[in-house]
Amino acid sequence: MSVLVFYISGHGFGHASRDIEVINALGQASPSLRVVVRTAAPRWLFHLTVQVPHEFHHMETDTGVVQHDSLTHDIPQTMRVAAAFYSDFDRRVERESEFLKQVKATIVVGDIPPLAFAAGARAGVPSYALGNFTWDWIYEGYDEGGTLAPGIVETMRRAYAHAREAWRLPMHGGFGPFSTIVDVPFIARQSHREPEETRRALGLPLHRKVVLLSFGGYGLRSLPLERIDCLNAYDVVVAEASLGGISKSTSPAVHAIVERDIYSRGFRYEDLVRAADVVVTKPGFGIIAECLANNIALVYTSRGAFREYDVLVEEMPRFLRCGFIDQDSLFAGRWRASLDAVLAQAAPPTSPQANGAEDVAARIIRRLEKR
Repeated sequence: MSVLVFYISGHGFGHASRDIEVINALGQASPSLRVVVRTAAPRWLFHLTVQVPHEFHHMETDTGVVQHDSLTHDIPQTMRVAAAFYSDFDRRVERESEFLKQVKATIVVGDIPPLAFAAGARAGVPSYALGNFTWDWIYEGYDEGGTLAPGIVETMRRAYAHAREAWRLPMHGGFGPFSTIVDVPFIARQSHREPEETRRALGLPLHRKVVLLSFGGYGLRSLPLERIDCLNAYDVVVAEASLGGISKSTSPAVHAIVERDIYSRGFRYEDLVRAADVVVTKPGFGIIAECLANNIALVYTSRGAFREYDVLVEEMPRFLRCGFIDQDSLFAGRWRASLDAVLAQAAPPTSPQANGAEDVAARIIRRLEKR
């Protein structure tokens, strides 16, 4: 039996969400493949959305960025945590290489922790990278002089260099350390439910515009739902994972949905995305990909110091209707003008493929067949 060990960054939900789509595609195409997941992403996300057999191992694969919420980053603490993680990187690599030997790993895929590729090389297992940015590129932007966490960018780059190939998603940054780079299509969760069906099931209005708040695993704090200026024309939906410290609202136009209830009713988060008219969010690869795949408009706000932000803001107007709302307006409830403007936009100039999960799954299977 072939064994895939999939290392997934625990930073937010985006890495895990797209990799779950790859795992589901693999399960359909190669049911006998044993898939082992190693990640610090939440177990419940896999429990609710992976549709094929897999093994889940909770572990710290990398350190990402320290965030107080979806819009607030702590860069000094990010670098301190990263420095601690990489101070004993060689021990971590040795431990993971022994794990790979123990499970008789055939192939390693990483999105996109450097640990995956260093461990694969030490264990003699071929490894492949998947992502739209690399962590050396992110950390380089935080520590240009190498004084906050000396040596960690170089450590990441040496680890990345062990990968056989990098499967690079659109809207990308970094990837300098990889010798072979292959561009792959968007990976996106695509809904197969009609919006009316989802709205009925979740108690949302059929004949009013619906705004979905989507701020990922870190949530938001102090968003005044009572004071939003658009409730006479729009209904606003917030799922539990995005609530954070958001103030509650008694308005009938504001709907708080427990995210687990979506799945218990036989629906998925992407069904909720497709049932909306517009998503309000911080820009991240996952939600952008879901909006373009489901033809939904997006209003985004700034997200603090994260190098990927500029790339996403530059690229996404090609793929979907989108517009900016500054944080002052977001937290003051001045939403109406931004929502109206983005919904009035013409269709985007490009309609990209969003079959990246099937593409990457096929690549994995071809490499297994060659062994």
